[in-house]
Amino acid sequence: MRLRVTDLRALAAIILNALMFCLVPVAAFSQAPFYQGKTLTIIQGREPGGTGDMRVRAVIPYLRKYISGQPTVVTEFMPGGGGRKAANHIFRGVRAEGLIIGNVGAGLVANGVLGEPGVQYDLDKFIYLGTPNSASHYVFVTRKEAGLSTLEKLRAASGVRLGAQTVGHDIYINGRLFAWVLGLKEPKFVTGYSGPEVDVALLRGEVDARVNIADTVLQRTPDWLDKGVVDFHAILEIPKGDKHPRFAHLPELESFAKSEKERKVIALNRTFRLGGSPYILPPGTPKERVEILKEAMRRTFQDPEFLREFKKLTGDDATPLTPEALEKYIREIPREPEIIDLFKKLAGADPLPPR
Repeated sequence: MRLRVTDLRALAAIILNALMFCLVPVAAFSQAPFYQGKTLTIIQGREPGGTGDMRVRAVIPYLRKYISGQPTVVTEFMPGGGGRKAANHIFRGVRAEGLIIGNVGAGLVANGVLGEPGVQYDLDKFIYLGTPNSASHYVFVTRKEAGLSTLEKLRAASGVRLGAQTVGHDIYINGRLFAWVLGLKEPKFVTGYSGPEVDVALLRGEVDARVNIADTVLQRTPDWLDKGVVDFHAILEIPKGDKHPRFAHLPELESFAKSEKERKVIALNRTFRLGGSPYILPPGTPKERVEILKEAMRRTFQDPEFLREFKKLTGDDATPLTPEALEKYIREIPREPEIIDLFKKLAGADPLPPR
């Protein structure tokens, strides 16, 4: 049977298409997930080994689990300026391609709202992936050998030395707030430590006092309670009224406030701390990669195994904020100029303001 020219052309087209299908790589038809075979880096704005680091360690395996393609996840440390150095780097110094995430403490929000020196980022332009912790409690302690066992003795002493990480770090700011509201005489603030190093400095007598997260005390230094190594004086509840089961007997910091202005400063500090330890991306990160990471973080926060691991590593129950809840919280932070100005003085390096 003879074929017409048009039939021959059609047959040739079919054969050519079949050959092209066989020769073109499969990847051209089914693209691999973006994160497959890649490395995702989490830059932490802190020293290693502290509570913030433990929170990140709890997240890493589950974040990897829920990202399509399961990339390798590594962490780097960039301490400095109470998180300012790392936040500036994420905002201005990394490629916005979704392969570098920042994790900074509550100082990220406080420093951004207060416009502290060295802040080179716009708080409202970061992309937020959520935080595993929002509720928290801070306790004020002194070493037993200092002999400051009561609030009366603490207030009568002059030049009490408080240890902290860096100016602007949330432990430093809370230490300053406690010292101011409790009415300490000419307290001195000694910085340059990591979180665990402040504990060691306290026991060695290099400093007399410190503020720490209540659950970190229970996790990292349980003998402080069991053996009476330190004296506990007061607690800051975040949110207000959330009683800690082991420290419910301590007076709440706001009970020492003498004016509405002081109560507002304490309330602003609480609002800053509710931001927890935010995970952030630089502006301009592609939307599809942002959504991949947001969904992975949402699923991480819902995973019962993650909740158990977080409790194991930090001593605290996870109190996560989703990406959407964290973004809403950032937008709604009160920014009353007079109170912000007073808070800035408390958060800075100058002597405490008069009451």
